[in-house]
Amino acid sequence: MKRLAFVIALVALCFSLPAHADSRRTPVVRAVEAVSPSVVNITVVKQVQGGVRSPFGDPFFDQFFKEFYGQQRQRQSQSLGSGVIIDGSKALVLTNAHVISGGGDITVRLKDGREFKAELVGSDPDFDLAVLKLKKAADLPQVPMGNSEDIYIGETVIAIGNPFGYSHTVTTGVVSALNRSMKTNSGAFGSFIQTDAAINPGNSGGPLLNIHGELIGINTAIQARAEGIGFAIPINKAKFVISELLDSGHVAPIWLGIFGQDLDQATARYFNLKSLHGMLVSDVYRDTPAQKAGVRPGDIILGFNGRKVTSKNDFLTRLFGVTKREKVALSLVRNGKRVELKIRPQVLDENRAADLVKSRWGFSIGEGKGRSGVPVASIVPGGPAAKLGLQSGDIIHQIGNRRLAKPMDLFNAFLRNRLQKTVLMRVQRGRGLYYVRLTL
Repeated sequence: MKRLAFVIALVALCFSLPAHADSRRTPVVRAVEAVSPSVVNITVVKQVQGGVRSPFGDPFFDQFFKEFYGQQRQRQSQSLGSGVIIDGSKALVLTNAHVISGGGDITVRLKDGREFKAELVGSDPDFDLAVLKLKKAADLPQVPMGNSEDIYIGETVIAIGNPFGYSHTVTTGVVSALNRSMKTNSGAFGSFIQTDAAINPGNSGGPLLNIHGELIGINTAIQARAEGIGFAIPINKAKFVISELLDSGHVAPIWLGIFGQDLDQATARYFNLKSLHGMLVSDVYRDTPAQKAGVRPGDIILGFNGRKVTSKNDFLTRLFGVTKREKVALSLVRNGKRVELKIRPQVLDENRAADLVKSRWGFSIGEGKGRSGVPVASIVPGGPAAKLGLQSGDIIHQIGNRRLAKPMDLFNAFLRNRLQKTVLMRVQRGRGLYYVRLTL
């Protein structure tokens, strides 16, 4: 009798095991199982110039070895990151721009062990996104696209990536906040998803998923020393960027046609404002989106796409997170009344940008002729550049933290610094390199 009871219990246990095991396959487990094959490990190897050092570790001997053996030697530099396959049929991988910045040979490794060389389709540092195409790749999985517009604060999210080289590491958390705007060292602006899912170096470029296994963001490790704080670029924003990268290899610079300034106490009192938050519109250019929408000098911009504008820098930060395919909703105060406007940005072409640089900064530029830096072609008498002492033939190598290689680099730098009162430049005259401040 006891033996029969034991057999019955054993059979019951065996039948209960599959159900018990299946109960552990939570939505998170199923999402990871479905998406992991489309998450990739990205390795970038490039040759860099390294200094020659002595075996003694002493600066005096280091200098001697440099003089004896030469100033520089070649060495390999390797960086690691993550990515996700967004189109299996076209072999397209989405990742962060900073993962592949600086060039080099790109190798992409899948979870199943396959490795492919990759070429860069397009990259934009301001959005910190890049698209790669795998060479000679077939039968690739791809991640299902989600919608980052209907994310709930507090909902469960999953991050998959390769932190510190540990392939296909999974972390989970919740959405901590939405629309976090900031400027990063990599240049990224915009409204990030904030999460407490662990995102470390190597996670950059990997997917942020909802529990249905849908891609809702691209992880970016931008707060290296933060604990419990991770950020991701919303996938709906990324879709606009991807479209432009596939079309032209870059994201077109945009503007509204507005120049402005911060509010001070006197201005706030004059307009009967309770705080100094906002941006006072000082100039509106003709035949621009702002002028056509009805923005006027003297308007005060208080809101941008439903978010408060605290300053001119805050306005620019939000504008840099917008592509030409999106609309901008501005909340203004005019004569004490609230005005709501919707504006589609305009691509800033090179001719308009060159005119703006000449009228606002006081110089025109020439072609770089294959060398680094952008040469100054002419100086406007009495303008900011003339007062600084710039001369025709000077070469501008850097504006702010942006190095210049071609005219469009300078125009992009102008967009980012056009509302500043002073602009730091690195200028070459003859064989000398100087840091100077252009006062506007």
